[in-house]
Amino acid sequence: MAKTYEKAGVNLEAGYEVVRRIKQHVASTARKGSMGNIGSFGGMFDLSALGIREPVLVSGTDGVGTKLKIAFAMDKHDTIGIDAVAMCVNDVLAQGAEPLFFLDYVALGKNVPAKVEAIVAGVAEGCRQAGCALVGGETAEMPGMYADGEYDIAGYTTGVVEKSKLIDGSKVKVGDVLVGVASTGVHSNGFSLVRKIVADAGLKYADPIPEFGGRTLGEVLLTPTRIYVKQMLSVIRACDVHGICHITGGGFDENIPRVLQEGQGLEIREGTWEILPVFRMLEKWGKVPHREMFNIFNMGIGMIAVLDPSEAEKAIAILAGCGEKASVIGRVTYVPGVNVIMENK
Repeated sequence: MAKTYEKAGVNLEAGYEVVRRIKQHVASTARKGSMGNIGSFGGMFDLSALGIREPVLVSGTDGVGTKLKIAFAMDKHDTIGIDAVAMCVNDVLAQGAEPLFFLDYVALGKNVPAKVEAIVAGVAEGCRQAGCALVGGETAEMPGMYADGEYDIAGYTTGVVEKSKLIDGSKVKVGDVLVGVASTGVHSNGFSLVRKIVADAGLKYADPIPEFGGRTLGEVLLTPTRIYVKQMLSVIRACDVHGICHITGGGFDENIPRVLQEGQGLEIREGTWEILPVFRMLEKWGKVPHREMFNIFNMGIGMIAVLDPSEAEKAIAILAGCGEKASVIGRVTYVPGVNVIMENK
C-alpha cells in the first residue's frame, strides 16, 4: 500500500482494481493477429498472420472533445468509449484500411474504478463493432489537473490495406457520385457550439424534448458515433471505390474536398437524405444560418463513398443489407467548392 502517494491524491490500489475490472472487456476484442495480455508494457500484433503481400499501415489518433462535458452532466460514461474508437477507426477506413488494433488513454483527477470500467467497456464495444483488438492503454490519475468527476479520453488505431487497394482519391473524376451513409446524430464534432446553443437557450440536458420522441436532450446528444468499418469494407471489396470521406469537424465543406483533384468541386443536393431532428433543433435554437450548418455538423451523413455512377446502386444495396441508410446525395463537378443546393430552392 503506497500510503504516502495516496496522500498526494493517487490511489495505486484503485489502479490495480481497474486492471482487474477491464480484463474481460479487453479479452472480448481479440481478433486474428492479436497477441499478449493486458498488463504488458506494449501492445503486440502479428501482422504476418494476415497474409497481406504489400501491407500499408494507416494510423489515426483522436479524442472525443467537449462531448465529454455532456457525459459529465448526465453522469453517463458507458458510450463515450465508442466515440473514441469511432473517431479513429472511421478515419483510417477513409484510406481503405481495416483497423487492426486500438489503444486508449484515460486521464482523470481521481480514479474511480467503476467509472473507468464503464469507459473502457465502451471502448471494447467500439472495438468489437470495428473488428479491431484492444491491445493496451493507459489510465493516468492526475489530481489537480481535472475538476472533480471529469476526465479526458483519447485513442489510437492502426489499420492495414494492400498497397494496390489503397484509397487516396487519385481515381476521383468529374461525374462520380457521392453515396452518403446516414449518421446517428451529432457524432463527436461541433459540441463547443452545441453546448453554447443549449446554454443560451436555457435548456437542460435532462429535459425531455418532444421532437426527439420524449427522449432527453442529453440522451440524444450522447448517441454514440456510428462505426462504419465492417459495412464500408464490404462495399470496398465489392465495388471500385474512388474516395471515402469521414464527415467530422468542419462538416461537408472541410471533409469532402479532401478526396478531390485540382479543378474539381462538389454539388450536394439537400433532400436526398434525412436531416435528423437534432440538427433542425440546433439550427432553430441557435439561430444558425442553414448553409452554415453544413460547415459545422455532419447534418445526418457520417460517411461518404465516391464511385462511378454505375457502382452506386450496388453500393447502396450492400449498405442496406448491413442495416445502413444510404443514398446518392451529390456528384463531382468541374466547379471548385462545395455547392449545396437547398431543398427549398
